[in-house]
Amino acid sequence: MQWRRRHCCLIKMTWNVKRSLFRSHAAGFLSLVSLVGILFFCGHHDWLPGRVGRRENPITYTVRGFRSQKSETNHSTLRSIWKEALPVPPKPPVNASAYQAEVSLQGVTGLENSLSANNSVNGENGVGGQLIAKPFRYIINEPDKCQDRRPFLILLIVAEPGQADARNAIRQTWGNDSVAHGLDFIRLFLLGVGKSGNMYQQHAIEEESRHYRDIIQQDYLDTYYNLTIKTLMGMHWVATHCPQTAYVMKTDSDMFVNTEYLIHKLLKPDVPPRQNYFTGYLMRGYAPNRNKDSKWYMPPELYPSERYPVFCSGTGYVFSGDLAEKIYRISLGIRRLHLEDVYVGICLAKLRIDPVPPPNEFVFNHWRVSYSSCKYSHLITSHQFQPNELVKYWNHLQSNKHNACINAAKEKSGRFRHRKLHWRMGQ
Repeated sequence: MQWRRRHCCLIKMTWNVKRSLFRSHAAGFLSLVSLVGILFFCGHHDWLPGRVGRRENPITYTVRGFRSQKSETNHSTLRSIWKEALPVPPKPPVNASAYQAEVSLQGVTGLENSLSANNSVNGENGVGGQLIAKPFRYIINEPDKCQDRRPFLILLIVAEPGQADARNAIRQTWGNDSVAHGLDFIRLFLLGVGKSGNMYQQHAIEEESRHYRDIIQQDYLDTYYNLTIKTLMGMHWVATHCPQTAYVMKTDSDMFVNTEYLIHKLLKPDVPPRQNYFTGYLMRGYAPNRNKDSKWYMPPELYPSERYPVFCSGTGYVFSGDLAEKIYRISLGIRRLHLEDVYVGICLAKLRIDPVPPPNEFVFNHWRVSYSSCKYSHLITSHQFQPNELVKYWNHLQSNKHNACINAAKEKSGRFRHRKLHWRMGQ
């Protein structure tokens, strides 16, 4: 009754009480208006980065932006990729003699073609400088690898100079010739040069190359920020020395790749090779990271658009052999970005080629999939493997691949019976 007398009978209230009540109500109303304004602002500005999902790989991917309401094709995002138009260079002939030719591209910004210019967004390579369209000098090359051959598949494996153990593990497992069952395929490791100028390491790489003949190395600094250079190096090699290949896969040295499933279930050698084909784990609706302290920072002056075009995770994507030359050529008129998978997506967008979704969204994985022979017999990629783990799980899969899911069901049933027995004993 006392509350009702104070707040219902305003005529009987003192002036101080009325003023206090008015101030409290006014403050509450202003707070509500401010909150609504903030929510409205956030909802209409899609440049704000969202949180990275639990399956995102922080090594490779940019911060995820809010997703658009409609799925967008690659070429539909081109309208605002660059603020100013870039000149389109003439098509360079892709052959051994043209490889050494210098073609100056005025107005094209990108990575400067010298080790001294390797100072990037975070201080390691010259993003934003003038680009000379001359590929880096080969230190190690295999120009005759495809002589008198028409390989069905080329594996381009991004590796660091010091990762000899990883390269050996791949040679023993998914990069071994035996996985192709008679189909011709080529394995190539893509390398730059180490930071320290370690001559012992370089001599070891050259000896490894003489033994296995599967290393391509060029004279640029091997860093995270030069992954785009490394990927384009592989595409240029394919376009120059092996343009007749049916398919190419670019992947990383810490990946588990089920090469047999890739060849026989996805690429299907018994049907004619596809053209303009590009697939992998599709990344849609991603926004550039504008946080200057982030490793994945993308300056607005290099990429002013609010969204990246659709691209495939750099941990593993597959494309038809004809695209190697097309992507390399179109890259000569596009600013170099240090996010390799995003950059390749931009090249595809300029070519008006949309990446194709894989037949199953769980076939390509840019995260670590918990191992079982059943799951791994039906996927193509899984991420973050140490060399000893790769050999262990690969050998297990090979010994169980013909009845992988039957054995998995038996193991699951056995674990259930064991838990049930343990529970009864505890009664």
